[in-house]
Amino acid sequence: MNFNQLVLNSPRRLALPISMSPGLALTGAKVSDIVTNSQAQLDAQAALQQRYQSPFVLGAMDLSVEAEAFGCTIAVSDSEVPTVTGRLITNQEQADKLAVPQPGDRRTGVYLEAVRLLRQLPGQPFVFAGCIGPFSLAARLVGVSEAMELTIAEPELMHTLLEKCTDFLTNYLKAFRAAGAHGVIMAEPAAGLLSPRGLSAYSSVYVKRLAAEASDEALSIVLHNCGAKLLHLPAILETGLKAYHFGAPMDIVGALGKVAPDVILCGNLDPAGVFVQSPPAETTAKTAQLLAATAGHRNFVISSGCDLPPNAPLASLDAFYAAVKTANQ
Repeated sequence: MNFNQLVLNSPRRLALPISMSPGLALTGAKVSDIVTNSQAQLDAQAALQQRYQSPFVLGAMDLSVEAEAFGCTIAVSDSEVPTVTGRLITNQEQADKLAVPQPGDRRTGVYLEAVRLLRQLPGQPFVFAGCIGPFSLAARLVGVSEAMELTIAEPELMHTLLEKCTDFLTNYLKAFRAAGAHGVIMAEPAAGLLSPRGLSAYSSVYVKRLAAEASDEALSIVLHNCGAKLLHLPAILETGLKAYHFGAPMDIVGALGKVAPDVILCGNLDPAGVFVQSPPAETTAKTAQLLAATAGHRNFVISSGCDLPPNAPLASLDAFYAAVKTANQ
């Protein structure tokens, strides 16, 4: 069963928080363990799955791993998600010479192995892998702010990188499918910084191409964009995908009114505002409020608007799931 079928056929409201970090409180691992050790990912997800009985488990969301495979330098710490440091590509000649890595190179092997391990969990939950989107990957190769300028000043350079990023991601998704992933949450946050026209030209066209090659009934793609607003929605829907995950800037009720009833939308409780800065009672209230606002839409899955940060307390996730449970009673 693919993701859309699972959601649309469910008799109850489903929840899909993008959460690996809260599992660290249950296993005692550090962020640096999660991003370098597939067993640490399994342990954290198994602990969360046992606590909440979620039908979904997720590999860690790490938007540095693919850029590192291309040759970027990254910074890893015990308490923060890894970040790309510096710029790998600064001109067209470097872009032309850039070699495309293979799935399994560098730490991508950790994430492929994590999927294989997650598939062995009892109860056979739906396994989501995580990866970056093509524009966000290209932006990490040249620098995020520079990427915005290059779409105007040097579009050829950006399209050269996007071709190579799309080639790699297509093969990476195929490798996830071979490893046993039921779905992939593809994070394309940098595309939310573009205009709708720019998003269409520099993101959606490439996502559509890789989805055509890598997605099928055995692998669902959920496109995540935590910066997109309602004005971006038509350009995002050009990907032709059937499932999307949005952050806090999206008017999720408005978006639900603009998509077909068989298109799944997920989101969009603010990770910091709801899960870190709010007390548990307020997390419960905000979760219940969003569930009530979307009650008429079977094609909505409540979630955090992005990956929960390492300092998100477990009590907030408890409060979130308690609100979902109440709504299902």
